[in-house]
Amino acid sequence: MRLSNLADYAVITMSQASRHCGDGRVSAAELASETGLPVPTVQRLVSKLTSAGLLRSVRGAGGGLQLGRPAAAITVADIVEAVEGPIALTACIDHGECDFEVGCTMKPHWPIINDALRSALADITLAQLRDPPPTTPDSHTTIRERAA
Repeated sequence: MRLSNLADYAVITMSQASRHCGDGRVSAAELASETGLPVPTVQRLVSKLTSAGLLRSVRGAGGGLQLGRPAAAITVADIVEAVEGPIALTACIDHGECDFEVGCTMKPHWPIINDALRSALADITLAQLRDPPPTTPDSHTTIRERAA
């Protein structure tokens, strides 16, 4: 499973926008320059993120973009859902369409799995993404290796 490039770029764009919290506002062109993403892509993301209330556009002198709410109140789940829609691993949950619905024993379990995934993404805030993660001696080991 992978996020789409657009969802990935949305997280990058929001993370960069959060770095401007103390400075006031930032333009889409500045975000594109700072992230290395193409301006049209950032503009498309800004439109989606603004519609979702994650960014706010301020017009006039000194205008630009700013976070729609504090960075600590914006999660990775919020950002992904703004771009991708509801977090669901299978199409049958989103669209109710499945060629194997009759006799499917998994359908009742997918909402539990989807909720766990969304919850994990909702536990990571934009404020946490502003700074590099702390490094520890075992930061390159996998979760399974640490559990063993």
